[in-house]
Amino acid sequence: MVRLPGRSATRPPRPSGQPRAPEGPRKDTSGANGGRPGVLRSVTGGSVAGQVFVLQVVIVLLLVVSAVVAQVLQVQHDSSREALNRSLAVAETFAHAPGTAAALRAPDPTAILQPKAEAARKDSGVDFIVAMNTDGIRYTHPKPDRIGKKFVGTIAPALAGGTVVEKIHGTIGELVQVVVPVKDSGGKVVGLVSAGITTEHVGGTADQQLPLLLAAAAAALALATGGTALVSRRLLRQTHGLGPYEMTRMYEHHDAVLHAVREGVLIVGGDGRLVLANDEAQRLLDLPEDAEQRHVLELGLDDDTAGLLSSGRVATDEVHLVKDRLLAVNQRPTDLRGGPAGSVTTLRDSTELRALSGRAEVARERLNMLYDAGVGIGTSLDVARTAQELAELAVPRFADFVTVDLFDPVLNGEEPRPGTELRRAACSGIRKDAPLYPAGERIRFVPTSPQARSLTTGQSVVEPVLSEAPGWLAQDLERTEQIVAFGIHSLITVPLRAGTLVLGLANFYRSEKPQPFDAEELALAEELVARAAVSIDNARRYTREHSMAVTLQRSLLPRSLPEQGALEIAYRYLPAQAGVGGDWFDVLPLSGTRVAMVVGDVVGHGLHAAATMGRLRTAVHNFSSLDLPPDELLGLLDELVGRIDQDETPADGAAVTGATCLYAVYDPVSQVCTVARAGHPPPALVHPDGRVEFPDVPAGPPLGLGGLPFETADLELAEGSRLVLYTDGLVEDRDRDIDEGLELLRDALGRAPDASPEDTCRAVLDSLPNRPSDDVALIVARTRVLGADRVAEWQVPSDPVAVSEVRASVTRQLAEWDLDELSFTTELILSELVTNAIRYGRGPIGVRLLRERTLICEVSDRSTTSPHLRYAATTDEGGRGLFLVAQLAERWGTRYTHNGKIIWAEQPLP
Repeated sequence: MVRLPGRSATRPPRPSGQPRAPEGPRKDTSGANGGRPGVLRSVTGGSVAGQVFVLQVVIVLLLVVSAVVAQVLQVQHDSSREALNRSLAVAETFAHAPGTAAALRAPDPTAILQPKAEAARKDSGVDFIVAMNTDGIRYTHPKPDRIGKKFVGTIAPALAGGTVVEKIHGTIGELVQVVVPVKDSGGKVVGLVSAGITTEHVGGTADQQLPLLLAAAAAALALATGGTALVSRRLLRQTHGLGPYEMTRMYEHHDAVLHAVREGVLIVGGDGRLVLANDEAQRLLDLPEDAEQRHVLELGLDDDTAGLLSSGRVATDEVHLVKDRLLAVNQRPTDLRGGPAGSVTTLRDSTELRALSGRAEVARERLNMLYDAGVGIGTSLDVARTAQELAELAVPRFADFVTVDLFDPVLNGEEPRPGTELRRAACSGIRKDAPLYPAGERIRFVPTSPQARSLTTGQSVVEPVLSEAPGWLAQDLERTEQIVAFGIHSLITVPLRAGTLVLGLANFYRSEKPQPFDAEELALAEELVARAAVSIDNARRYTREHSMAVTLQRSLLPRSLPEQGALEIAYRYLPAQAGVGGDWFDVLPLSGTRVAMVVGDVVGHGLHAAATMGRLRTAVHNFSSLDLPPDELLGLLDELVGRIDQDETPADGAAVTGATCLYAVYDPVSQVCTVARAGHPPPALVHPDGRVEFPDVPAGPPLGLGGLPFETADLELAEGSRLVLYTDGLVEDRDRDIDEGLELLRDALGRAPDASPEDTCRAVLDSLPNRPSDDVALIVARTRVLGADRVAEWQVPSDPVAVSEVRASVTRQLAEWDLDELSFTTELILSELVTNAIRYGRGPIGVRLLRERTLICEVSDRSTTSPHLRYAATTDEGGRGLFLVAQLAERWGTRYTHNGKIIWAEQPLP
C-alpha cells in the first residue's frame, strides 16, 4: 500500500466527496484491557516504547553496576592500604624491638625469635613475620618447614637500609609484604624482618560488604524498572505500537519506492482522478506536470490506455502502444481488503526491456568467454600451444580471425628483445583460406602499421575501417589488398604484456559482422589478452627453466660409451614429460678387461635432482677407479648421500631423501658378473636360448638410509647372454604397478631372442603402452668372452731365481702373440712386480697376461699391503722399481681380492 507524506500510515487519503469505506475491527494495542499486553510489548523492544524501556533499564543497570564496582574497588584499595600500613608497622616494631639485633647474632636465632615472631603475628593480625639474615635465609616462619630456606622477595634495598614494599607469590600464596632492615647500635644492617598479609585476607572486608551492596543495587534496579515500565506504557499508547522504522517509513516511502523503481506506478481514485504518478510513469506516458488530481481522460492519453485507467478493471500484462513505446500494463483494484476505492496500475517498457535483455545477453556471453579463457588458456606449459588456445577461444565468439605474433626469444623461453620483427605463433579463423600471414612466418612490421605502433607504445590500437587505414595498408600492399577484398574490414591489435615485458601481439579481425569494433569490444579484447599473456609468460619461464634443467641433465649424463671389449652395449635415456629427473647410467672400464655398469635414480625432479645425480655419477667414477667390490662401492655411496642430505638446510626444502642404484661388474675371463643393488629393481637376464629371468639379487636399502650392509650376487653368464639394467620409470607408472611392468618387460625381451642390444632397446621402448611419466634409463649389454688363447697364466715360487724363468716364459708367449716389440718393457715390468711380490708379499704368487685392446700384466699374491710409488734420491740404492713400471706402462694399479691383491699394468698394443 502506497503512503503519502504526512498522511495515515494505514490508509491512503480519502478523495473529497468519497464516503469512507467500512473499517474492520481494530485490535487494541494500547494495553487498555488490563494493561499487561502493552507493558509486555514494551519490554520486547520491538516498538519505540519497548526500545525506550530497554535503554533506560540498561542505563540504570550500568549505573548500579558501576557504583557496585567502584565501591568494591574502593574497599579493596582501603583494605590493601590498611594491610600495607599494618605490615609496615609490625615489621618495623619487630625489627626495632629490644633484643632482635642481638638474637640475630646468637648461635641459634630461631630458638629466640620464632616464639616472639609467632606471638607478635597472632597479636597483630598479619599472616607472617619472618626474620632472616642478610643472605635472605629465614630464621622464623609460620610454617616451621620453611625455616632455613631462602626468602621469596626483594631484599637488596633493605640491605642498603631502605624499606621494600611489594606484592608477590610467596610460600603461603599471593601476598603483600614489607621488608625492613635490623640495625645494630652502630647502624650496621645485621638482618632483615618481613611482615605481610595474603590477598585472601585483604579482600575479606570487601566480601563482607558485597551482599549489602548487591541488595541495594537490586532494590535500585527494581525501582528504576518499575518507573521505566510506567513511562513506556504511556509512550506505547501514543505511538500505537509502531517501531522507528514504521514511523519513518510513513514519510520516506514515497521517495524510497515510488520514485526509485524502474516501473511506472499510477494510483487512480474511485472517481477516475489521478491520485499519484511516480517519475517513471510520468516519463513513459509523458504526463503534464499538473496531472495529479486531474481525471485520466483529460491527460492526453490514447483512448485504449485512458479507458483502461478509468475503468479500474483487472489487467495482466496487456500491451499498449503509447507513442513509440510498447508498454506492458498491469492493473489491480485497491479495495480488495477494505481499502479505498480505486486502482493501482504498473507500467513496464518492453522496448527498453528487450534492448536491456540483449545487452545482458552480450555481457553474459563475454563473461562466459572470460571464464573459458581462465580455464582453457594455459592448459599446457608450451608457448606455441598457449598462443593457439587464445586464437581458438576467440574465434568465432569474439572475432572472425585471430593471429598471435611473438618475439622469437619468447618461443625459446628467453626475454623478448626490442624490435618490430615477430614470428606468427598461432592463427585461427572461421575459414582456412584467409590471405593472412601463415603460422610460423617471420614478420617485420613497418613503423606505420598498427602492430608496430602497439609494440612501440605498449597500448592497444583499433583500426575500425582497414580500407581507410593507410598505415596498415603500407605493411604489404599486395597482401593488404587481398585481405580487404576477402572481406576483413576491422582490426584490434593488443600487446601481450607480462609486467613490463611485451611478449608480442594479438590481432583480432572482423569480416562477417558489418559493424566495426567498438570501445567495449576493445576492453574485452584487452582483458582476454591480459589473461592469456600471464599464461604465455608462465610457459615462457617454464620453457627457459626446463631448457636449463635439460641442458644440465644432458651435460651430466655420458655422451658416448667408452671403448671396451667385454660387452656389446646399447642404451636409451627418455627424460620425463614434465621437468627433469635424477635417473642416470654409466659404463666404466676396469682393470683386467672387466667392465662395470651402473644405473641409478635420485628421488625427486628438478635441478636439484639433476645436480645430485651428477655428484653421484662423479662419485661412482672415483670409487670405481679404486677397483672396489660392488657392495663396498654402494656402502661409500650410501655415506655420500647421507652427507648430502645433512648438508641441505630445511629452509631449502630440497633434500635428496634417498636414491637407488644398481652396480654390476662383468669379468670376460671368468664370465662372472657380480651385482649389488640399493633399493633398485633387479636386472633382467636373457639367456642365449631366449629364456628371460630376473636373477635373485639381494635388495639392499636405498642410498642415504644407512645402517644396513649391502650384499652381492655372482651371476655366471654364457657368451651371448644379454643383461638388461633399467630404472623404475620403465616398469612402474601411476597407471600400473611394478609387477605388471616387469611382465611387460619380460614379454618384450622374450619376443626377440636373437636381437642385438640396439634392437632390444628399441623393442623394449616400443612395448610401452604410453610415454612414461618418469625418467627412463635403459642399458642392454651382450656378453663376450676373452678366450683362452688370449690368456696366459703361471705360478711363481717364492724364490728370486724364478724371476728369470718368468721372463723367459713371457718372452715365448709374446712371440706366439706376435708382440715381440713389447718383450723388453714387459720383462722389466714383470721382473719388478714379481720381485716385489717375492720380497714383500706372501705366496702363492701368480702371473697372468691378458691380450685384449691392451696388453695387461698382472701379478697376484696373498698379501694385502699396497705398494706406493716414491721418488728415490740420487744416493738411494733402491726404490726405483715402481717408478720404472709407471714410466713404461700406460696405466698401473692395485686391485684387492677376497684372498689378497693383484698389481696390474697396461701397455698399448703396437
